[in-house]
Amino acid sequence: MSGSGPDRVTALLQSYPRVRPELPARHRESYVEHYRANRAGRQGVGRVAMRLEGWMHRQVAKGCRAARVLELGAGNLNHVRRHPQARVYDAVEPFRVLWEDSPDRGRIGRMYADLAEVPDDARYDAILSVAVLEHLTDLPSVLARSALLLAADGEFRAGFPSEGGFLWGLAWRTTTGLEYRWKRGLDYAAIMRHEHVNTADEIVALLEHLFESVTLRRFPLPWRHLSFYTAAIACEPRKGRCRELAEAREGRSRA
Repeated sequence: MSGSGPDRVTALLQSYPRVRPELPARHRESYVEHYRANRAGRQGVGRVAMRLEGWMHRQVAKGCRAARVLELGAGNLNHVRRHPQARVYDAVEPFRVLWEDSPDRGRIGRMYADLAEVPDDARYDAILSVAVLEHLTDLPSVLARSALLLAADGEFRAGFPSEGGFLWGLAWRTTTGLEYRWKRGLDYAAIMRHEHVNTADEIVALLEHLFESVTLRRFPLPWRHLSFYTAAIACEPRKGRCRELAEAREGRSRA
């Protein structure tokens, strides 16, 4: 991101909603199969990646004692077990094929296909996301609505790849990228462009715009260019800004 201060944030906000780049036809043929195998992480590079991603899961769950939890992009529900204290655990996940056969399905109270389906008067002590924010084409609106659904003293907890950083880029090119080319003869960069529409810097800038307090951690080193993953805990929403963005999304949806 270029520029600084209010001008940088204004320019960033104006870049949303974003248009996800189309997948080339040959990638589309095996996309769902690849996505499910990647999320399951049962073998090869996928298994190593899931082990590394465990850092994000641990950071998002660390110290969280929330009784009412909402998870954004819950996938195959592999994070649910990290919150045994939760009396309410709701989730947002539009990709039904990921969660419908999960052994943890019984832990979920309400499953939503979109954050907009969550009632306006719902309140959560913690809203969580792991490896989700980098994918969202209307990220500011999702963050704003999440902030408005937090209870007093609630926290927004997120883990995401350090997308845009040197080490992250090197890592996927020399692991998943090589495996994908070997198995399918295709360039994995097309998948990354399709999937990751937000960089880590953009996610952090939006969190800092919408919340008074944002605490960051990175792995394995505390610098963005030397990290694979970033974790953020945000609290004290700036509700005026959040309402403005949330209402703008609702207006676009009705148009």
